[in-house]
Amino acid sequence: MFTDYGLVRKFCGPVVTVKCFEDNTLVKAAVDSQGWTDIAGQRVAQVLVVDGGASLRKALLGGNLGAAAARNGWAGVVIDGCVRDTAELATHTVGIRALAAMPMPTEKRNEGQSGVAVQVQGVWVRPGDWLYADEDGMVVSARRLI
Repeated sequence: MFTDYGLVRKFCGPVVTVKCFEDNTLVKAAVDSQGWTDIAGQRVAQVLVVDGGASLRKALLGGNLGAAAARNGWAGVVIDGCVRDTAELATHTVGIRALAAMPMPTEKRNEGQSGVAVQVQGVWVRPGDWLYADEDGMVVSARRLI
């Protein structure tokens, strides 16, 4: 269901969530922020999970935001929605998964929620869960597995 768009194919980390619909204001705020956290004295890269309502009409992440995610240390970004600038995203050292590519940008309405439980393709994902992604798919766990 999800397609790889970033340079990194395997990634994992604790989850940070955003829920938005055709407005990437909170996605931008997230990837512009520190993408890692300290757990037991160890720096761990996080995974941003975006519930975009599975919209295929607007792209929630493009080249500039993908670059910000890589620059700020995010392990990955999973979007239940679309991305754009796919050639550029493929050069960024971050995992990026989305449903499809769509060239249309979002509107900026400052709407959405951060840090809430989200549903992505029928699976509940909560802040602090762990997401593991590789070539075969993704797994979400309430606790760290490896």
